Amino acid sequence: MANLSNRWNAYRPSKPVWLWSCVGAAVLTTIVGFGFGGWVTGGTAQERADTSTHDAVAALAANVCTQRVLASADAVALYSELEAARSWDRRKLLDEAGWTTFGDAGEPVSGAAALCATQILATDMPAATSDAPLADAKTGLENETTAHDSATRILQEEAENVS
Repeated sequence: MANLSNRWNAYRPSKPVWLWSCVGAAVLTTIVGFGFGGWVTGGTAQERADTSTHDAVAALAANVCTQRVLASADAVALYSELEAARSWDRRKLLDEAGWTTFGDAGEPVSGAAALCATQILATDMPAATSDAPLADAKTGLENETTAHDSATRILQEEAENVS
């Protein structure tokens, strides 16, 4: 054992050995960092931030949409129509009725309608007795203008922060 210890203490690496050791350590650190350490490039980080922002705005808009629909006078009819519609038609029903369009925006918030329909259908709503068509979001919302204006302001601020 003393012989191995003496050999280790006497070892003096050359410059090429030092150089390749440093290169190998840098490569190994990079592989471990990106592969297992969670490191990402700037482009990937920006894509993740944009996706996260879009999802957050859609979730906020879906929550506002859900509250608006459930607070409407014909919530039971809306619920039954959404329940009867096929899953891919629910988004279209909510978007065309204006439930996911806020403020002066000409278009509905992307991704909000599907989340809104899921949240509405997750509530316990009594059986519908009316066969009324899906109401327009503009009707019966006089009491909700303050909440609507607040949500619109928040959505516009989020949109400006994304830009």
